[in-house]
Amino acid sequence: MRTGSPRQQTKTGSHAKRRRPAVIGPATHGSAADDSRAASAAASFAPALLSWFRLHGRHDLPWQRDPTPYRVWVSEVMLQQTQVATVIPYFERFMTSFPTVADLARAASDEVLHHWSGLGYYARARNLHRAARIVVAEHAGEVPAGIDALMALPGLGRSTAAAILALSRGERHPILDGNVKRVLARWFAVDGFPGDARIASRLWALSELVTPPDHAAEFTQAAMDLGATLCTRTKPACERCPVAPGCRARASGRAELLPARRPPRVRPVRRVYWLVLTRGTHVLLERRPESGIWGGLWSFPEFESRALVADALRRDLGASAAAKRLSVAPMVRHAFTHFELEAIPVVAATRSTRAASVEGVPRTWYNSCGRASIGLAAPVAAFLAAFAAPAPVQRSRA
Repeated sequence: MRTGSPRQQTKTGSHAKRRRPAVIGPATHGSAADDSRAASAAASFAPALLSWFRLHGRHDLPWQRDPTPYRVWVSEVMLQQTQVATVIPYFERFMTSFPTVADLARAASDEVLHHWSGLGYYARARNLHRAARIVVAEHAGEVPAGIDALMALPGLGRSTAAAILALSRGERHPILDGNVKRVLARWFAVDGFPGDARIASRLWALSELVTPPDHAAEFTQAAMDLGATLCTRTKPACERCPVAPGCRARASGRAELLPARRPPRVRPVRRVYWLVLTRGTHVLLERRPESGIWGGLWSFPEFESRALVADALRRDLGASAAAKRLSVAPMVRHAFTHFELEAIPVVAATRSTRAASVEGVPRTWYNSCGRASIGLAAPVAAFLAAFAAPAPVQRSRA
């Protein structure tokens, strides 16, 4: 969850609603002797970790200052796959604009996505917004106090729901975000990729084993802090780790080898053409579908070829002259989890104010020199910033 490195490993089940897996004892995936040793070793884990946390843990993060269920919920969603340092300014701006669940529920989708622009993984924002409206409609504006009710909300998996209850209400719930997976996989020397269902089940059992019956908020934060600051993915600071004496990966010299990496895969490349149609300082944008990449955000009209861009200019926008004066800007590359995107911006200018919708897709003329007030996909925002920047002044050498 909280990372000095990115929260690279997604919290299991945090982006899609799924049933909470049954808590399985360690004996499910190990011999009786292994499980006995694990239980014996686990008795020393929490005391050592809590002692370290009280001296060296993080105690003044913005969501810790007033850890209401809503504030912790927003922070936990933002922290999925995102660094703490990146999240802090987003969190503070978000809470200023939406200080309560009711404020968030009343907000327009564009306003919420605008506050999320640049943070990435926009399904998190859409799910958070949907969930806020459910909380207002079905729970009288109060964040549910039970883990099952929390997990029924869009975008909340078992680990995120457990962290919300532990950090805001002090309830004992084991968690298993990316940092905790790494700590447990190393401490108990669990081989295998944590994304594998069998390995995930084993790690859940171990998280249950090490979570103490009290000091739930402190322990939860401590476990996340340990993975974020010392037990990092690369170059773990084992010499400063409070639980190093019992760590099996350290003892066997395998700390940097665990947990096992995701099996390699080749991501396909998807090439598209962006229509960058300008009218003075304004540029034509269209809203993307709610599902799929950049759902609900504003982007450039997108086509499969340059010829289709020209056709659209003539057919949909009545800009035949602009279609004859197309130019191509440098390619924009963006990596997604499952594919690489290559976007080729095809630039044209027009005097027409027409912004025809295509098959019900909203379009608008956006002032590229103004302050953004709509949700923009990060690569689109970056392109617009560079596109609208004044050309550098050429100084004479005379």
